[in-house]
Amino acid sequence: MNVTPLDQHAEQKKGIYYALSAFIMWGLVPVYFKAVDHVTATEVLAHRVVWSVGFLAIFITFTGRLKDILGFLKRPKIVTGLALSAAVISLNWLTFIWAVGQERIVEATLGYFINPLISIVFGMIFFSERMRLAQWVAVMIAALGVIYQIVLLGELPWVALTLAFSFATYGALRKKIPVDSISGLFIETLWLLPLSAGFMIWLIVKQEFQFITEGNETMLILMCAGLVTSLPLLSFASAARRLSLTLVGLLQYIGPSIAFLIAVFYYGEPMDQQRLLSFVIIWIALGLFSIEGLLFQRQKRITQSYSAEPN
Repeated sequence: MNVTPLDQHAEQKKGIYYALSAFIMWGLVPVYFKAVDHVTATEVLAHRVVWSVGFLAIFITFTGRLKDILGFLKRPKIVTGLALSAAVISLNWLTFIWAVGQERIVEATLGYFINPLISIVFGMIFFSERMRLAQWVAVMIAALGVIYQIVLLGELPWVALTLAFSFATYGALRKKIPVDSISGLFIETLWLLPLSAGFMIWLIVKQEFQFITEGNETMLILMCAGLVTSLPLLSFASAARRLSLTLVGLLQYIGPSIAFLIAVFYYGEPMDQQRLLSFVIIWIALGLFSIEGLLFQRQKRITQSYSAEPN
């Protein structure tokens, strides 16, 4: 079946809608976790795992993916690899949940702004990818922004660095595991399920299970943890199939940008001139990184079109 330019345009349009949906949802995630900041971060993480398993099990069953999941579970290398990636993403989730509860959303967003640049470095180290000159410059500028915070503000942005490095590590691990994003997340949460369920039982025995003690509103919000975790990923997976990595990479800054604006203008987190300057430095690095990526992909397409022309 031939795919017409009109079909391609329609698919790209769908991809953009899916990507916008995913990144807007991710940008609004702090609002969700702020609503349960009276619950301990560890219990919120446990709910995120348990309810994600439930939601994804239903989704996988109704979309006919169960056979694929069973196939992946029979491959020890995939299952073992996803156990490691599950440990890394759980650290990322726990740090973010804690940061929101401690009114450190701004620092958390810094981590997700830095993350693409760390991923570039990881690509060079672990996948023998070559960094172009502008990418080196972008990474160095971002490093200056972090150093500025450490030296002039007298603090290590450990929340941002933990989120950035854990998510970049997670991305590197998942890149090596031949499994789709939905199946991968389901198996990861299956790995975390026994520990999460056991922790919940322990809280019940100690009569410290806030899911029960904090009232119906808290109970309902916590039950939505699976949707909050899974829906953006489903939208992102649909977008990634339809869009170029360059466009997805540019759109990904929507999420932390929304979270940053919410943190500063809605929750009133502090943002003095010195702290803002460190963000500006990193935004400059991201701007350089994005513009260089667009120009490189454009030149690549031009070169390919010339090479495809008959002599």
